[in-house]
Amino acid sequence: MLKFMSFGSGSCGNCYYICTETYGMLIDAGIGIRKMKKYFCDYGLSFDDVKCIIVTHDHADHVKAVGMLSEAYNLPVFATGKVHEGIRRNYCVHKKVNMANVRVLNKGEKFCLGEFEVRTFDVPHDSLENVGYLIKCGDRTFALMTDVGHVTDEMAEVIGMADYLVIEANYDEDMLWTGTYPDYLKKRVSGGMGHLSNKLCARAICENASDRLCHVWLCHLSEENNHPELARKTVEAELSAAGMCNAGGLRVDVLRRNAPSIMFELE
Repeated sequence: MLKFMSFGSGSCGNCYYICTETYGMLIDAGIGIRKMKKYFCDYGLSFDDVKCIIVTHDHADHVKAVGMLSEAYNLPVFATGKVHEGIRRNYCVHKKVNMANVRVLNKGEKFCLGEFEVRTFDVPHDSLENVGYLIKCGDRTFALMTDVGHVTDEMAEVIGMADYLVIEANYDEDMLWTGTYPDYLKKRVSGGMGHLSNKLCARAICENASDRLCHVWLCHLSEENNHPELARKTVEAELSAAGMCNAGGLRVDVLRRNAPSIMFELE
């Protein structure tokens, strides 16, 4: 049984968990270790089942607890060389990853972790480097892409391969441009190295998903420039107009910014 849950998805902290009965991986570690321990206790999970951490990029909301978690549970941390460099430079990461637990990845390479075949792919963002993950387990394919400046041809290909997709829907365009952000920040968010809007997220799915896609999770919503129901309705409306939602059985959920999701079973 393949399972997935989110422990938090947004600028306050990001961490996701994908597991089988024998192997669990954390994706990013931007949530404090005390809060993570509480979540694991609340949901009846055990850190004994977590075998590693894989990291998308070096921004604090994705890595601020990576060194602490790695040391506390002796977890190897997989990331590209530039992301590891960014973690070492990041002043918000008070506890750095011990060199004995550093595992360096190359963009585009495939590697095996337990029952998972994992492939990295480039995701444009204004971090030192950012990657997404395409994860295969048996005949099921799971993809995660967050902090997306724009959708590349490679990312479009990944979306087309996915049975399950976690994809950023960071902001509503009207809320951003009429909101209180200063102009430079509005341009940073909406630029090609910033974040993905609800409409651009929907367009990426409509234009690239195959019939095999059965579940989408919208991640990394802005607190100031988005709302969970607005994001879901915007994406579902675009998918319905393209004939992809409801009748086709495609499910859309929104991952909460400050709280865990349920544990999803990916059948």
